[in-house]
Amino acid sequence: MAKRSRVETELTVNQILDEAFKQILTIGFEAMSYTTLSAATGVSRTGISHHFPRKTEFLVRLDQRIGAFFIEGLDFTSITALERSWREVMRHPERKAVLQLFFCLCASTDENMKTFKSLDIVREAAVSHFAEVGCQCVEQLIGNSALVLLQDGQLHQEQVTH
Repeated sequence: MAKRSRVETELTVNQILDEAFKQILTIGFEAMSYTTLSAATGVSRTGISHHFPRKTEFLVRLDQRIGAFFIEGLDFTSITALERSWREVMRHPERKAVLQLFFCLCASTDENMKTFKSLDIVREAAVSHFAEVGCQCVEQLIGNSALVLLQDGQLHQEQVTH
């Protein structure tokens, strides 16, 4: 078998990451598997695991994209607009999935997940717009979101699998 070029490898990795991003937001990280990724991309499970030996590596590689996706739904024109847009985000299943993922990762013992920064990106954006009051607002919104997700039964005690 001929060796793949760097460009071909990069295209394959990006294809896998694009599908992983989609599945994390639609079916959830726990439901996403090498099998679901393989079925969607046409890349063998072995091929996927060659590039991503541990499932959590998807999150490490997608961290910035996940944070940016969540921020796209927020309005930073005022604190009131931020709070209103956050409530709207909670009605958008794919953006809500980012919060669910964040809370699931809080219980992870995986060292890689301690660097998961998607909500830190949101906090930094709020601070850049509103100083410390922005940080306090985001922290309150995160706490309120946790309560809503718990009440809805959408937060699980499961740890992130490797």
